[in-house]
Amino acid sequence: MSDYPYADRLPVHRTLPEEGTPREAVLAELDAMAREEDAFWETGKISGTMYCGDHGHYDFLTQAFGRFAHVNALQRDMCPSQTKFEGEIIAMVLDLMHAGAVTDGEPVGMVTSGGTGSILHAILAYRDHAAAVRGIGVAHGRVPNVVKPETAHPAFDKACHLFGVECRTVPVDPVTTVVDPAVVAAAMDENTIAIIGSAGNYPYGTIDPIAQLGALASERGVGLHVDGCLGGFILPFGEELGYAVPPFDFRVPGVTSISADTHKYGYAFKGSSVVLFRDKAYRNAQYFHMTGWTGGKYMSPGMDGSRSGGLLAATWASLVSLGRAGYRGYAAAIFETAAAMMAAVRAQDGLRVMGSPTFCFSFTSEEFDIYHVSDFMRGRGWRFNGQQYPNAIHMAVTRPQTQPGVVEAFAADLAQAVEFARAEAAAGRTSESGAIYGGMPGGIAGLTSEVEEFIESIMDTMLDAQQALPPVQAAAGEAR
Repeated sequence: MSDYPYADRLPVHRTLPEEGTPREAVLAELDAMAREEDAFWETGKISGTMYCGDHGHYDFLTQAFGRFAHVNALQRDMCPSQTKFEGEIIAMVLDLMHAGAVTDGEPVGMVTSGGTGSILHAILAYRDHAAAVRGIGVAHGRVPNVVKPETAHPAFDKACHLFGVECRTVPVDPVTTVVDPAVVAAAMDENTIAIIGSAGNYPYGTIDPIAQLGALASERGVGLHVDGCLGGFILPFGEELGYAVPPFDFRVPGVTSISADTHKYGYAFKGSSVVLFRDKAYRNAQYFHMTGWTGGKYMSPGMDGSRSGGLLAATWASLVSLGRAGYRGYAAAIFETAAAMMAAVRAQDGLRVMGSPTFCFSFTSEEFDIYHVSDFMRGRGWRFNGQQYPNAIHMAVTRPQTQPGVVEAFAADLAQAVEFARAEAAAGRTSESGAIYGGMPGGIAGLTSEVEEFIESIMDTMLDAQQALPPVQAAAGEAR
């Protein structure tokens, strides 16, 4: 990852230019970068990230977005379309999650900025609901806690960090890769406000025992959040297609909230997710309002203030244009492709698929360093995410992998990668890859403090690099 991407070909803007660049020139720069970066994932060799990969669909969403990109979704008096879009998005996702089966609450939802946003809102809702209803909170001298499997997304840890909630992480079974409800129960106490299950979890794509967790949540009188950010828009269609997908939604007693990302297998633009609640009391607990402000009475249903109406329009357009049949058809191709790729993994001696996944899977090895496999595959254009505890390779199958020839290329390259890994192991060489969520450059080893410093430097690079001149331009005395 370059500190100064494109600096050798395109201008670096460190100050606002005195005269604006012609629009044609700006678009030419954008086109050049987009073509180059699209070519990377269009091969179908990228795990996750690009869930749709259909440029025709992207063009359609861009048109929908463009009609409302300038609209502030807060201003419903001016733009009643936003009420239509947001309300119908929520209604469609509630239907997908069988909210009609609920008899003990009033199911509702809200659209958020992504999976992390949905999880943040869920934890905030549980915290504030528990404070109001159960007397759990710092003001009451009781620190609320949430119990989650180690495979649950770090967004839960982030939410707990931000909202003053204790996050209790419990291990999963190393063979099944899912959590044991008895282990969750042992970590709970009178200050537990919610427990977590994934459908499926990001590391392995496996589904926690939601029915048992729901029974536990009901017995203890706490919430159960099902993180369907990854699987929420593909597992329901897998179930319709006859795959062994256990119920994980509102059909399960005890499930009190669900997150599902419309910007993943919902094929909407990034920055779009939905969080659903079994009962309005949970969602409304985290509403914010301030009636005494000099600027007028202020209210906000979520943490965001201004939002682009374009994202709501594009998300609505994706759902309505594809329909159940469209999603079911794409799901069929993805499930078939994932099965074929897992079969290629299982055909290699020394490799093991972890747990019993469906569309997203990880594989490891007890015979050699699996990161050597990643190193070799990277040279063939593959981009995987590295897992840890144990080290493994993660593959989230998306529509680009369903292209002709991708599975065959995966099988052929993997066979050679295993040979390479065995040779590297015999020679005692160290792998270059590592385990960083999102596919950042790897090769990390060492003390926790050293790893944290390295990760902080990566984040600094993403945010701060352009504040200084690139070395080449600095040497030439250039400034823009």
